[in-house]
Amino acid sequence: MIELRTPAQIEEMRPAGRFVAEVLTTLKEKADVGVNLLELDEVAHTMIKERGAESCYIDYHPSFGASPFGKVVCTSVNDAVLHGLPHDYTLADGDLLSLDFACSVDGWVSDSAISLVVGTPRDEDLKLIETTEVALAAGIEQAVVGNKLGDIGRAIGDVARAAGHGINLQFGGHGVGRTMHGDPHVPNDGRPGRGFPLKPGLVIAIEPWFLQTSDEIYTDKDGWTLRSADGSRGAHSAHTIAIPPDGPLVFTARD
Repeated sequence: MIELRTPAQIEEMRPAGRFVAEVLTTLKEKADVGVNLLELDEVAHTMIKERGAESCYIDYHPSFGASPFGKVVCTSVNDAVLHGLPHDYTLADGDLLSLDFACSVDGWVSDSAISLVVGTPRDEDLKLIETTEVALAAGIEQAVVGNKLGDIGRAIGDVARAAGHGINLQFGGHGVGRTMHGDPHVPNDGRPGRGFPLKPGLVIAIEPWFLQTSDEIYTDKDGWTLRSADGSRGAHSAHTIAIPPDGPLVFTARD
């Protein structure tokens, strides 16, 4: 069921967005050559505890996960692009790292993701990250009352095609509210003027993710991490936004 939030509820959702942005900013600062993925997860775990927030991931066990996730942040490295399960891996020079984080503050959820290169970057990795960020901005620009979900998807898809990337529609954005994943599904491609009409009070996460040379993924043996079928690298950017009458409001914007 698609739920619309009142103006008062949208105001109540702002702290969760600010906290998610704060955690991702901190993790980005701490991600460096020689840092272990489990250390990053522990930083996020400590911040959640100190804030009195609640993880959306640690007990999360959807049908596509082999077991409860057990960690509080997704850390996807290089050919991993989504749902990366933190494990005993030390970041190396040139690694492409995607961080996806969601949590609940005062009963309201926000969800966001960033990608970055640790150490010496490859030009193609920076371009891939930039493409996801441009696609995210394009999707947000279309998230206005009177448009439809297809307008958001088409804007994202057009950016991907222009950059030469395929588009996988298995995973995308979603409704956000009291729980992390709700209706509607927000695909990363679509047809303009088609789909659910965007109404005041709709709150969604928009989540473009692309692989350099493939649009096919498989699940790692850990039962969670999604990797490219051809070993090419992936990047992921996401924000939680509300759609008030006067234009999109980005809850998870980072300073």
